[in-house]
Amino acid sequence: MTSSTAEPRRGGTSGRRTVLVTGASRGLGRALVDVYAREGWSVIACVRSAPPAPTDSIVYEQLDVSDPASIAALGRKLDGLAIDVLINNAAIRGDTGGLPSLDTEDFLAVMRVNALAPLLIARELRANLAASGRGIIANVSSRAGSLAEGTIDDEDGDYAYRCSKAALNMATVKLAQDLRADGIAVISLHPGWVQTDMGGEGACVDATDSAAGLIAIIDRTDMAASGTFRAYDGRHVSW
Repeated sequence: MTSSTAEPRRGGTSGRRTVLVTGASRGLGRALVDVYAREGWSVIACVRSAPPAPTDSIVYEQLDVSDPASIAALGRKLDGLAIDVLINNAAIRGDTGGLPSLDTEDFLAVMRVNALAPLLIARELRANLAASGRGIIANVSSRAGSLAEGTIDDEDGDYAYRCSKAALNMATVKLAQDLRADGIAVISLHPGWVQTDMGGEGACVDATDSAAGLIAIIDRTDMAASGTFRAYDGRHVSW
């Protein structure tokens, strides 16, 4: 695995706080990285392609979230590093043609990236987050994965994406239960209809505005909020 030579802080809670963002090369992930860096955090930006050179605030790591071996390698590379916030942002949408064009391999690929990878990453980085003393896992989900709200004013035929985000929401609830003993809070986040390649031409939320809203929620997250589902504007989203 290729990575930069710069090293974030290791060990306890001295120095800048550290956030790790997956899917950080563009769109919402890139916006999250930029906002955190401006706010003085030490940022680990995980990208699928060859990583660019590090900056004073940002260390890039190569990560293919669809590959369990790549996730395990990241865990080994970051062994001993205290991570305050993990943002599972990397996602793909897959087919949007509805039931007639539903494809097995496409469906499984979306589930692997959107639902399984966040669980594998959480497992690999559990000790890192526990070392923070107030670790937070923020799973970037979607209102499209809400059983109560996911089809309100939304008839897109993206079966795989919706099912994957519903599964990720359940993963959030289970992780919140399992990691409570480690002092790690886990939340699901709806970023809004963000102006990214995935969001498409009709999207109405600026990526930087979404990132700032999500970060504000993450900053306020404590153990009492663990296992909840919030939108970037602060609204509670129904499961």
